[in-house]
Parts: sequence; C-alpha cells; structure tokens
Amino acid sequence: MGHGSLAEPWRTSSGGRADDTSVPRVHASDRRVGSARIPTKEPGLDTIRVLIADDEPRLRGALADLIASEETMQLVGSAGDAEEAIALAETIRPDVAIVDVKMPLGGGPRAARGIMLASPDTRVIALSAHEDCETVLEMLRAGAVSYLVKGTAPDEIVRSIGRAAQGQASLSSEVMDGIVHELSTKLRREEDATIHRLTRRSEVQRLIDGDGMEMHFQPIVELTDRTVVGSEALARFTDDPSRPPNERFREAAEAGLGVELELTAIRMALAEVGYAPAGTYMSVNASQRVAMHPGLLDLLDEAPVERLVVEITEHEAVEDYDALTTSLRVLRARGVRIAIDDAGAGFSSLRHTLRLAPDIVKLDISITRDIDSDRGRRALASAMISFADEMDMAIVAEGVETEAENAVLQELGVPFGQGYLFARPAPFSHG
Repeated sequence: MGHGSLAEPWRTSSGGRADDTSVPRVHASDRRVGSARIPTKEPGLDTIRVLIADDEPRLRGALADLIASEETMQLVGSAGDAEEAIALAETIRPDVAIVDVKMPLGGGPRAARGIMLASPDTRVIALSAHEDCETVLEMLRAGAVSYLVKGTAPDEIVRSIGRAAQGQASLSSEVMDGIVHELSTKLRREEDATIHRLTRRSEVQRLIDGDGMEMHFQPIVELTDRTVVGSEALARFTDDPSRPPNERFREAAEAGLGVELELTAIRMALAEVGYAPAGTYMSVNASQRVAMHPGLLDLLDEAPVERLVVEITEHEAVEDYDALTTSLRVLRARGVRIAIDDAGAGFSSLRHTLRLAPDIVKLDISITRDIDSDRGRRALASAMISFADEMDMAIVAEGVETEAENAVLQELGVPFGQGYLFARPAPFSHG
C-alpha cells in the first residue's frame, strides 16, 4: 500500500492536521482517554500490536493514522514520555514500540531499556530527527533493533515495523551511511593504532636483541682536581639518534617491554666494566620496576658488585615503598650501593630520598644550572648538602656546564659532579 510522506507538516490520512486526540492514550483499565476509544481492529494471528512513544502530538497522530491504515497492524498504546512508555509496555506487552530518542523523563535510551526489561519480547524502533552516529549507537546499545530518521517515507516505516516484529534489524539509509562511515573511520583508526603499536614493539624488541643500542659513559669527578671517581652508563640509540633516550624507554614501557629494555642496557653496561678506569665505580640506571625484578639479581651474579652503583630513576611514581626498600636491601646485601637520581627536583623527590636512604644523592640539574647567579638555587643546594652530610650520604651535582657553577658548588661543599664541563658521554676506549 502506498503512503504520502511523514515529513512536516504532519497530516492524518483524511488530509486534516493531526492533533493529540487523533491518538487516544491507552490505559490498562479500559484503553480509553475520556470517551475516545482506540480504533477497533480485530487482531488476528498476524496482527502486529504497536505502541507509540513520542512527546510530539502531531507525530503521534500521523503514526497512528499510518498504523490504522495497515490491516496487519493495531495501535495498542500511545505515550508522551519515557516513564509512561515503560508502564504501558509492562501492561499491554506490544510487539513493537516506536520510541522517540529525545522524549522527556529519560529519553529514548531509558525508554528502550525499560521496555526491554518490562516486556522482553517487544522490539524497539528508534525514531529521531538526529542521525549522528553517537545517538544511533546509544539507542542500539539500549536495545533498539531499528533506527529511523523523522521524515522517513511511510512505506519504509511500515516495512521496518514488520521486520522488527519478526526480530529483524533495519536502519534508514541516512543512518546506515553515517554508521558505515563512522565505523569504517573507527576501524581505520584502530588499525592504524594497532600497526603503530606492533611497529613500536618490533622496534623495541630489535633493541632488546642488541641491534641499534650502545652504551656511552659520562665521568663523575672530584670537583677540586677533576679526578675521575666513577662513570654513569647511558644508553644511546644508533638507529634514530634524533629521538631522546628517555623517549625510547617510555615507548618501550608503553609497549610492555620497558623492563626488558632496561635490563638489556644494564647487561651491556656491565659488559664494559673492565674498560672503566681502574679504581672507579660504574652507575647503572634502573626504574623501580627493574630494581624489584629478579632479572637484575641474575645480572649481578657475574658482576664486580663492589664497583657497582644502581641509580634509581623516577620514570613513574613508586606504588609500594615497602617492596622497593626490601629489594634495595637485597641489592645492598650483595655489595651494591644505591644512588637517587634528580634529588631536589620537587617535594616528591625529597620524599623519595628520605624513604630510600641512598648511599649517593645526585643533585638535579634544575638546581645546578645557573647556581652561580641564582640565590634560590644556592639556598636549596645548601639545604640538600646539609641533609646529605647529616645522613652520611655522598652528593654528586649533575649537569655542571660552566666554571662559575663549578666554583659555587665547591664553595657550598659539593665534593663530586658530572656534566659537559668535564666530559660528554662517550664509549669506553678498548685500546
């Protein structure tokens, strides 16, 4: 059967404008509103019983006329908000409920979920002026089997009611185009993200396998005469030198291989201990996860632990200080000394230092930089030095780059330092 358009202006099948009385509301007691009764139609086995839920009287009237014109359909209820729609569905158990997405008291999603709970066999058709993908998906997640845009041709609405009654899904062409575009875009994004993760993971695994990473060492010296007392091992990535090392370690952690890459760097550093200046120590960097990992102890089995310092870096917040301090006690029992990196960079670093009680405190570069011309930095460094002396900790100033900085650090009582003033990181000579 052909029909006119259900787009505005909404008109009844008789050609007059529909109003709220054209669709009587159904109540459980008599299915009446005042003296108006639902148009009688003897239901047969194939009659589809339909509930309309929309807060627009003209739309309810137009839909009511459309359903009345179909011999296989019967209007059994009309509601103007979500709560009324749910109550009617529980009472009359319709085959199909046509639900407006934006109706009062919770909207279409609430109505759809409530109808599904109250009458599980009812199939919900969403009807809305909105065809954006998020609105569509919200209604489909709420239980709607079909989604039609207001203004959809009456024939398509009738077909959708019939398909819904048979448990089949249907979407108007406008909605389908939007969903296909959105989902295809989302799938492309997910695919690109997956490829990116796999590529990054492959890159990290290659580094773990020993391809593309080498160790450089920066001397740690006595500030007074620049005698080398130790060296900090620093990973350098030859496959892409333009990317900072800390970025590579962060990417490894995001790929789930952060611990493995750190352990590889430590293993490569320990292999170079024999080339370090005689009588000096080597400092290797370890995050809290690596410090607590059994793989670190395995690496120390063959290492000259009396020359080794494990420098705890702060790549992430410490979640369990008790577990970390227990692991550090095990390392100390092996003869390893513990250093804290970036001390004084903030309150968390000071708390970090207090909790871990290291053997060596490394003064952060943010304090060292321009200490010769900044009273605040000098005051903070002086406090850190007093703290280290009181706790019997050695202190090393990081990032020393000028003679003026070096002179002020010595005046304040800092015994050791490292930085470009003394030497840049470089491989040990194997000659």
